[in-house]
Amino acid sequence: MTKTTIYLGADHRGFAKKEMVKNILLSTGQDYYIIQDKGATKEDPDDDFNDPAVAVARAVVKDPGSFGILLCGSAHGVCMQANRFKGIRAINAANAASARIGRQHDDANILCLSADRLSKFDIMNIIRNFFETKFDGGANHYRRIKRLDKET
Repeated sequence: MTKTTIYLGADHRGFAKKEMVKNILLSTGQDYYIIQDKGATKEDPDDDFNDPAVAVARAVVKDPGSFGILLCGSAHGVCMQANRFKGIRAINAANAASARIGRQHDDANILCLSADRLSKFDIMNIIRNFFETKFDGGANHYRRIKRLDKET
């Protein structure tokens, strides 16, 4: 069985919940996942969301079949930054249903989560739904995804 790599990243507002996610995934999913922490490595109120989002997006682009999880206060900043990379399809999922549809229809490869608005239970439920859902592969979905990487 091939293990899937998950790259994690967060700014200072997402740091504590990133560490929680990392610890849970390491303790429960080690048969299925390889976890790579791309930062932040400490809680620094002067850091920016851009740095972990760039690190995770670059890692996912270089590692086909991998995924990313990013956390910041709202999830908006990390999502916008990650989506600037060709091949990245980052979604800001506020609930399990949005995580499922992001995987099923958009083949999302980075999950962005709000550290300020989501509880530990919500975060883990969203992550579980994200990884349990497969891309449905419909022709219309492939066509739309290809258009994401074209210049406008």
